[in-house]
Amino acid sequence: MENLIFSLNATLPIFSLMILGYFFNKIGLIDEKAASWMNKFVFKVALPVLLFEDLANQDFAGTWNSKFVFFCFVVTMVSIAGIYLLSRVLIKDTAKRGEFVQGAYRSSAALLGIAFIHNIYGELSSGMAPLMILGSVPLYNIFAVIILMFTAEDNGESQDSKTIFKKTAKGILTNPIILGIVAGLLWSLFQIPMPKIGESIINNLAKLATPLGLMSMGATFDFKKAAKDVKPALTASFIKLFLLVAIFIPVAVSFGFRGEQIVALLVMLGSATTVSCFIMAKSMGHEGTLSSSIIMMTTFGCSFSLAFWLFLLKTFGII
Repeated sequence: MENLIFSLNATLPIFSLMILGYFFNKIGLIDEKAASWMNKFVFKVALPVLLFEDLANQDFAGTWNSKFVFFCFVVTMVSIAGIYLLSRVLIKDTAKRGEFVQGAYRSSAALLGIAFIHNIYGELSSGMAPLMILGSVPLYNIFAVIILMFTAEDNGESQDSKTIFKKTAKGILTNPIILGIVAGLLWSLFQIPMPKIGESIINNLAKLATPLGLMSMGATFDFKKAAKDVKPALTASFIKLFLLVAIFIPVAVSFGFRGEQIVALLVMLGSATTVSCFIMAKSMGHEGTLSSSIIMMTTFGCSFSLAFWLFLLKTFGII
């Protein structure tokens, strides 16, 4: 019951912010222009700052575990490849395929990972969440750029592969989220002191990422369009909340991972699809309806699915 209450407290406020954004749009407070600006601000400023803040304060040198980081890296790669191959069979619309793939693999690792582990382990936390973020989130974003770039409608048949490759490489190198991760990692490794004023500014900007991103998504959500994509949205949500966990957690246990490492992997594999999926999809020329549908379903569903997985893992003495 404690796990269920924690999961509900962590995810239902997120879901509520989407509903609030939809309500604000209906009463005229957030129109399409405002929602577009909010998306741009979150993608280019607030979300990169949030990731920078998460990583800059971590002691990577003291908590480093090569085996765990490498496992996160490989599992993320295999997950993305498997979901992409599955999407070739299930999703005929190329643009929707890009949204389906990233919606099915991209977790709220940064938002939920550290919070979940701190809630369970408190001061005894050994720093597995930042290592999980390091092993998965850069790949999430690199492959999201690649997949969304190659499946965007405006790329079309008229562009040759060399042009698309250059645009993709530029998209990766200039991706604000990736830059935020790299900056945070370097800040941590070189142990650069953070002035109080700078810490306060960064903290305030980071706090804007989730509410602005979620409300802008709710404001642009179209139920009629979403109804047409309900099957791929449900399929992606099932993959995100259940299938990846069922496949890879037993593998992780067989490799000897336990406790906090398993909880970090559970968040990586089975938490709600991150709101940055919608933000990035919109920023790269996609409609975004399928992305927002997946985010809504997984955000509501993971409150119960994570509690279910935590109960099973505790029952078998794995955590």
